[in-house]
Amino acid sequence: MITNNLKSEFWILTDTHLIADQLHDNGAAFKRMQQTSQGKDLVYQEIALTAFCKMAQEKKPAAIIVTGDLTFNGELISAQKFQEIFSKLTQTKVLVLPGNHDIFDGWARGFKGEKQLFTKQISPYDWREIFKQSYACAFSQDQNSLAYSVQLNPQYLLLMLDSNIYGQKDSVKAPITEGSISEEQIIWLRKQLDYAQEHDLRPLLFMHHNLYVHNPAVNQGFVLNNAAQLRQLCEKYQIKIAFSGHIHAQNIIGPVEKTPTIEVVTSSFCSYDQAYGVVKLDDQGLLYQRKIFDMTPYLTEAELQNQTVANFHEYLKNIQLKNLAGNSSEQGPLSPLERQIKQTFLEINYNYFTGHNHISSAELKKLTTSTEYQTLIQQKPQLNKYLKSLFDTSDHSNLIAKITY
Repeated sequence: MITNNLKSEFWILTDTHLIADQLHDNGAAFKRMQQTSQGKDLVYQEIALTAFCKMAQEKKPAAIIVTGDLTFNGELISAQKFQEIFSKLTQTKVLVLPGNHDIFDGWARGFKGEKQLFTKQISPYDWREIFKQSYACAFSQDQNSLAYSVQLNPQYLLLMLDSNIYGQKDSVKAPITEGSISEEQIIWLRKQLDYAQEHDLRPLLFMHHNLYVHNPAVNQGFVLNNAAQLRQLCEKYQIKIAFSGHIHAQNIIGPVEKTPTIEVVTSSFCSYDQAYGVVKLDDQGLLYQRKIFDMTPYLTEAELQNQTVANFHEYLKNIQLKNLAGNSSEQGPLSPLERQIKQTFLEINYNYFTGHNHISSAELKKLTTSTEYQTLIQQKPQLNKYLKSLFDTSDHSNLIAKITY
């Protein structure tokens, strides 16, 4: 048990995608990778995560839970660096689970000058060894995967699932995007849920892949292949909340049909506005809130001299907007309408990925009937379904979730 305190707090990070500084020289090959990294920051994550740990050391949550894709592409050195950074915490347990980029990823590379260089991949054995402090907290470990359970306090059992698909040896292929909970792991999970039920413990699920469809236009490879099977367990054992990552977008959905579970996805820490989740627990239930990390107070004097680091959220937003805008060259200056169309598209996307996509039906109608929106759809009709999926007119928040027991 991590703490005897019924009033506890843990934080959630996901998709940090750390590539250790020693794996690149910031040369041409690495810069090309940054430009094609879909808006992730690859340059400053050592600084950002170190600053985050300084805040955690100050505020002392009981645990920090990281729901996968700790590394950029499964580089062993990056996992070791992640553990080195977080090992400085003395009063907070760090509980990690792998993402689809972490184990036997054939894209694991270092960068030097114009070249990409093969670097050692992470095996399941390596993962357990590097993060042995996480597994030392385990109440139970699944011997057929990297899943484990942790009793947080006298009321809550954390179920850290391994939803990833990987082989038994080094890969030469791209990481597998889709995920599944293996039959062996399901058997282990049932035992954990039986134990929780017998001992009046409240189970909380954590995994990299998603339990539900969070976007009707873009969801293939994100939702678990056997999500229906896991949802049946959620129904049987009345699991009220699950936490995941993978889609890089902030979103909260559920319960869905007979499944009583609310699923919270926190957006990627290395993109957008450095989001993390704060979960406060007591004997009545729990409250999740999305928070934005301001690392400025935790930077060194030397780091503050770097204007990119000192204005980090502006930098993150700029690289994300460049990714959304694409790489097509523009012929001459944009007209006022073209600028407005482009800005509308970028803002809609950015608001969706940061969870600020709530809009009333009246506001949605006003936007979708506007000249710039209609022109955008006429120019790119393939975006029509996608853009409609980015708005949320429901009465719940994508930033806050509350559970009562």
